[in-house]
Amino acid sequence: MFTSALRTIAIAAIGLIALAAGAAIAQHEGHSEHQFKDAQKWAQVFDDPARDAWQKPHEVISALKLPADAAVADIGAGTGYFAARFSHMLAKGRVYAVDLEPDMVKHLGERAKKENLANLTPVLGATDSPKIPAPVDLVILVDVYHHIGARDQYFGKLRDSLKANGRVAVIDFRMDATIGPSKAMRIAPERVKAEMAKAGYLLTEEHAFLPQQYFLVFKAGAK
Repeated sequence: MFTSALRTIAIAAIGLIALAAGAAIAQHEGHSEHQFKDAQKWAQVFDDPARDAWQKPHEVISALKLPADAAVADIGAGTGYFAARFSHMLAKGRVYAVDLEPDMVKHLGERAKKENLANLTPVLGATDSPKIPAPVDLVILVDVYHHIGARDQYFGKLRDSLKANGRVAVIDFRMDATIGPSKAMRIAPERVKAEMAKAGYLLTEEHAFLPQQYFLVFKAGAK
């Protein structure tokens, strides 16, 4: 019989697995057959308060040290777990919540209205481009990087969506994480660094406070 603590861990693990198989998986061209049309159902998983214990969203956003008027693109935004928080914390900024699933984008628009987030703009992305409407100060990918196909091309094109000194933050599961997708699906941080360098990015920060994930920050090098 589960104790209360074990039950909490189990719920968090189930939510994480569903998250990895949900919003993130939709970013991969090879997984386009997956449909996540019931955004209301997925919101119960993606926005489960139990996720906060290991995802530490406010600590992540604070670590990025963004000015109040920053423009941010959350790629693979899902139901808005991070996008809504960015919108609340960057009152004078602009947040583009990008997702491939039309129902998720619709849900993001409804959430923005419900929470009075006038600075949140839902964006329907594409497998080869996030289609960010305007240059941004930061692009963030949470549990999404390992599902993007042709990453060298994708991130090469993404540079055009960054402002001068714009950054890309990549948060994904460590190889030794006790929750998350199968190890076969994970990408080691050393490989992320190598791939991003090939696409023209420089590693500027590496945070170690997340218990299950690595947190890397890059900026675009000179073209």
